[in-house]
Amino acid sequence: MTTLETERLLLRMWEPGDFEAYAAMSAEPEVMRFLSHDGKPLSRFEAWRSFAAQVGHWKLRGFGMFAVVEPTSGDLVGRIGPWQPEGWPDFEIGWTLGGKYWGRGYATEAVKACITYSFTELRRSHLISIIDPDNIRSIRVAERVGEQLEGTVALPHLPNRTLLQYGLYRQD
Repeated sequence: MTTLETERLLLRMWEPGDFEAYAAMSAEPEVMRFLSHDGKPLSRFEAWRSFAAQVGHWKLRGFGMFAVVEPTSGDLVGRIGPWQPEGWPDFEIGWTLGGKYWGRGYATEAVKACITYSFTELRRSHLISIIDPDNIRSIRVAERVGEQLEGTVALPHLPNRTLLQYGLYRQD
């Protein structure tokens, strides 16, 4: 069971009790604006499917996004980590935080830990982050952690949407 710790966060495996906070985050319009296929919040059923995908990804790939927890409060802050579902263009580090945790530097802090983990423990030589061109907050996170714009990409479930692909090589 992989667990990562940063100065202010705990990145751990998912637990059944995380679902309520995950569903609440997935129901936030601003959080889901750039993430869902239609730009809308997820229903409780859709949030369950997404939550199950997070758990299942670990089982199938041996890695996945972490549940990100604020240790002092015990609150689930969001999901951050490696992600490569079927049909994905490459090994991605993705992030999603609940809106009330934006602007605290949590995404940058946790993404840096996940990059180190991916390069050292998972022995990846390259990683990407796929970001909607209008998602300025996520573009800034990618740039803060050293990722460079590599081009554009379409995802299997969003074939008519052009997204930005940021990337980072281990040697960088």
